[in-house]
Amino acid sequence: MKHYKLIIIFCLVLILNSMYPVFAQQLIPKPAAPQSSPILLVGGTVHTGTGDVLENTSVGFKDGKITYVGSLEKLGAQKADYQIMDISGQHMYPGFILLNSLIGIEEISGVPESNDKLEEGDINPSLKSVYAFDSGSEHIPTLRFNGILFVESIRSGGLISGTSALMELDGWSWQEAVYKEEASIHMYWPASTSSSYDSATKTRSLKKSTSYDSKIDELKQLFSAANSYKEIKDKKTNLKLESLQGLFDGKKSLTIHANEPKEIIESITFAKSYNIKQIILAASYPALLVKEFLKESNIPVILPPTYDYPDNDGMNYDAYYSLPAELSKAGITVAISHSGMLSTSRNLPFYAGTAATFGMKKEEALKLITLNPAKILGVDDRLGAIAIGKDASLFVSKGDALDVQTNDLTHAFIRGKSLTLDGSHQENFKRYSKKFGLKN
Repeated sequence: MKHYKLIIIFCLVLILNSMYPVFAQQLIPKPAAPQSSPILLVGGTVHTGTGDVLENTSVGFKDGKITYVGSLEKLGAQKADYQIMDISGQHMYPGFILLNSLIGIEEISGVPESNDKLEEGDINPSLKSVYAFDSGSEHIPTLRFNGILFVESIRSGGLISGTSALMELDGWSWQEAVYKEEASIHMYWPASTSSSYDSATKTRSLKKSTSYDSKIDELKQLFSAANSYKEIKDKKTNLKLESLQGLFDGKKSLTIHANEPKEIIESITFAKSYNIKQIILAASYPALLVKEFLKESNIPVILPPTYDYPDNDGMNYDAYYSLPAELSKAGITVAISHSGMLSTSRNLPFYAGTAATFGMKKEEALKLITLNPAKILGVDDRLGAIAIGKDASLFVSKGDALDVQTNDLTHAFIRGKSLTLDGSHQENFKRYSKKFGLKN
């Protein structure tokens, strides 16, 4: 009997092994090959990401870099050097950038084995999310289909969760997908209050958190030790203290996650007291209540989705819809991220579209997910706009990419690599459309 079981197991292994390439090809788009020849996209409307809209404009790129932006006529005889692709009547955009995301780190939140977001301990600045990034995540094709070509992949939990990485959504492995290995160190400032609910009176009350002061003291000890560490000669390597050194010389940025106005001010004041050069704030509506402080401190802000309801009776119905516009009017650099179910991260462009409807010009709203995130992560010299010399990371849509009804990609490129846009969703749609005689 044991002999027969071994034979059956061996046969199953052979069958599954032979079928794996078929499954892999069906479920995950094949990573793109490097750009092999110069490409010229002609006749489209170019949304540069810098606020300009260029009608009937050609964009050329070679070896992954944009080499030409202008009219086809002015290019003259040089157009013969390019493979020409006609995109007349369509729109071209820089690739969208999603900040503060668990894409590639978490697959199914309810299945612990499918995520790698948590670690033991509250202080983990030396943990790099780049090493845990899963380039085969099934979330990735759904993001690319809406124009999201880059994500800042983060861990979560604790006081300092780790160092995020900016990843491009293409590649066989994290080594091929990494765009910036150390994007930012993420610090989650402790909550200063806690709430309790009285079922008898059906009321909720706030009280000071009993652990707030002790957690702040823990952070003070850490940063004081890191400051002293750099002065010690012939020291033994301390990975946690070593990883914080870039904050003091401006090589790394610190993203502070804070929830309330008091916590926003205290956390930024804390970071400044240690001469941290680059500070980023990830916050929600309370950021508006301290906008003058943020402007004076030159702090960029990463906001949650505009798709949200007011938190209390004192807020306007459009509080979150208009939040990007209100902070931008105050002179603050603003970007939008995503929170909640990972599968709806694909709605990022439509968050910007909502901001455009509630107080922002369309091209300014576009910056919320292109140029501004690139500036915040210090990669705007290569990313976030369509301009000569920048990476050819862009896409073409039949309609307005910020409108859920018209966003319809036909081409997408990351550093000149032509992406396969269809994922399992599109393949299933085509299969069942064919089965039941529906038109695609």
